[in-house]
Amino acid sequence: MAVQGPFKVAFGDVFPYGAYIKGGVEPVRDFDRSTKENFIQARDKDTGELVWAVEVLDADPESKGTFKVKLMGPVQPIMPEAPAGFPFVPVEFDGLAVTPYVNSGTGRLAYSLKAAAVCPANSRGGGAARTSGKDSAAKDAA
Repeated sequence: MAVQGPFKVAFGDVFPYGAYIKGGVEPVRDFDRSTKENFIQARDKDTGELVWAVEVLDADPESKGTFKVKLMGPVQPIMPEAPAGFPFVPVEFDGLAVTPYVNSGTGRLAYSLKAAAVCPANSRGGGAARTSGKDSAAKDAA
């Protein structure tokens, strides 16, 4: 098969209503090498970098719950700060990739997300794709 590994996707295609970080960054456990007593952090199989995860809230009103986005780096990534008085951090992910898989517990298709970097929402002028999702939803409702 010619297509293997993660599929690169645009942030606005995955999160047309935006994304928010809920909580902090955590190291991802290497389940094959760790033991109950000895935590070993996972490394990305392509780059060898340490793997970190952030819990993300999808702003889509039909989204259910939260999920994790994995980030790779030699040190723990620093997340942008939340706006004053706001509990969640609006962010965008650069270099976003989706890896589909079959969940062995449910037999359903699932996917994991990983990103090259995280930045504050609209900091790179990339909010147009995200806003277009909101705008088209508003037009559909009218």
